[in-house]
Amino acid sequence: MTNIKLYNKISKVGLDVFDNEKYTVSETVENPQGILVRSAALHDEPFGKELLAIARAGAGVNNIPIDRCSENGIVVFNTPGANANGVKELAIAALLLASRDIVGGVNWALSLKGTPDVAKQVEKGKSKFVGPEIKGKTLGVIGLGAIGGMVANAASDIKMKVIGCDPYITVKNAWSISRAVRKADDYDAIYAEADYITYHIPSLPTTKGIINKENIAKMKDGVRIINLSRGDLANIPDLIEALESGKVASYVTDFPCDELLGIPHVVCIPHLGASTPESEDNCAVMAAEELIDYIENGNIRNSVNYPEIILNRTESNRVVVLHENIPNIITQISGALASDNVNIESLLSQAKGNNAVSIFDTNDAITESVVNDISAINGVARVMVK
Repeated sequence: MTNIKLYNKISKVGLDVFDNEKYTVSETVENPQGILVRSAALHDEPFGKELLAIARAGAGVNNIPIDRCSENGIVVFNTPGANANGVKELAIAALLLASRDIVGGVNWALSLKGTPDVAKQVEKGKSKFVGPEIKGKTLGVIGLGAIGGMVANAASDIKMKVIGCDPYITVKNAWSISRAVRKADDYDAIYAEADYITYHIPSLPTTKGIINKENIAKMKDGVRIINLSRGDLANIPDLIEALESGKVASYVTDFPCDELLGIPHVVCIPHLGASTPESEDNCAVMAAEELIDYIENGNIRNSVNYPEIILNRTESNRVVVLHENIPNIITQISGALASDNVNIESLLSQAKGNNAVSIFDTNDAITESVVNDISAINGVARVMVK
């Protein structure tokens, strides 16, 4: 039996993907070959030599020690796009929350309870909460991945003018974007034109604090900013200064922090982007399928630290080798197989940065000696026989 350890409550439809005759899936299993996690922090968790992979039922992997996993030949998966529709719908709501002071108006209306002639007071006081319509306004979308592309399309459908930028857009995502969405050459073009700006980019050393004084200065006066991606994209002191001056008319975020709570023109949503039953189901199913395909076949889809590699099985045995992306290593692995009289029928190798994966299919028996010979090669992190 293969042990899969759960670190959070995972949707049942995802757990049902595992064949209970092959897998034991629970929060209490020991020596797991796979981990299925949502938000639990794994940085201080010990990982045994048996651990092959970690699947995050969600997009962000800040709770997983990626470097340590790579050093130990542990593949880390996430589920990009599985929660995209849930985040897209919240982004559309955020556009409206950024335009009109709906939250402030609702809270003010609640404060009228028990006072005389509520209807009259509402008519008298509602002007404090008015705001512009979004139709015809320009939305800048920074990041056109699974979520950003859906937001751009949806905004175009409700008659916003949409301009987007993503230096790293994939061909697949590019094909999914409406022709009505205009391409910006860089973020500065968006800053100069957009009435609203929404961020759909990961938290990286190059993106942390991207909402800062320098970039805000390039934006239109009265710009409205939406950040449903990661809280640390914003330099909070710079953002508060811009809100107080009126340079930024409003800021809607899915990542509350103490500094922003109570600041006028800030709407803090309690991290609801992917908090829908549909998103949780989709993420759980995708994460489970990624783990199973890797554990059973060595195929990798949606890994954050290893390349995508998919090879259909046509032979009886398979050797999967996780190794450094260095010269001559595939030749050495092939040589080790040949020295043990293993004939390679199919071979596929892919690299991602310093990490690489090679799959060798054969009809010959794979003995412990073969595994030991490959494992002894400098730069090899893990050898698996499937």
